[in-house]
Amino acid sequence: MDFQLTDGQRALRSGMRDILAGRFRLGDAVDSAGRVDRALWRELGEAGFFCLALPEERGGVGLGLPEAVLAFEEVGRVLLPGPAVATFLAAGEVPGAVTGEALVTAVDGTLVPWLAEADAVLGDVSGAVALRSVDPLTPLHRVPGPPRPGRGALLHAAEQLGSADRTCEMAVGHAREREQFGRPIGAFQAVQHLCARMLVRAEVARAAVYAAAVTGDTREIRGAKLLADDAAVRNARDCLQVHGGIGFTWESEVHLHLKRAWVRAELGQRADEAEEALAAAL
Repeated sequence: MDFQLTDGQRALRSGMRDILAGRFRLGDAVDSAGRVDRALWRELGEAGFFCLALPEERGGVGLGLPEAVLAFEEVGRVLLPGPAVATFLAAGEVPGAVTGEALVTAVDGTLVPWLAEADAVLGDVSGAVALRSVDPLTPLHRVPGPPRPGRGALLHAAEQLGSADRTCEMAVGHAREREQFGRPIGAFQAVQHLCARMLVRAEVARAAVYAAAVTGDTREIRGAKLLADDAAVRNARDCLQVHGGIGFTWESEVHLHLKRAWVRAELGQRADEAEEALAAAL
């Protein structure tokens, strides 16, 4: 069995990265208080992002969950603001979702991101109350009642994987450039160990997320989300450690990765819910 990405999958990932690199700047999103860039949303729709997994006979691209995971990994790398997972899942069901004309959000657990800006909402949001979100680029509302399992747990896991990969990349880059005592800080063993652990977490999460995308097994998706959440949060913390005080400034994206990782860890499925479900399945 070949576990390597196909040429088409590599091209998809590269194309998605190019679109986001050419059209999205995290600094602009911060300056605009995290509001969704509707023009970029429509551009993603025109590129076929929201309908990647929609069958061709329904106007979609006709690819599968593995390809969707690769695309959402790139979304996670850049911390794209907006309910990308909900809009993706609504493609073919909510008018305008496929083309990016409609911004669709959904009840994810007991949280609803981007409720005020959404054109359509999946789920009951009666009684929703605005929260002060830890992530300034993700406005949140809370809905009453027991947690509802999210449909997009694997896509959220893919976003977390992209974030974990990006913070590992940033930590290594900073460790090579930043000097102390006349040497790059990456020459010190403590920093090397931090970066090595970050890489291991990201790669273990990658294996789990990619495998769950292939099998579609509910238990594997739960496990993948757990690993990806852990990798995203802990990698962001270690990346902050490598950057030191500069990592907490608005000029650096490091702290935004940590805040987004905290929020995503509550979406799709929470760790305690996943752990209980996995334990019950053993």
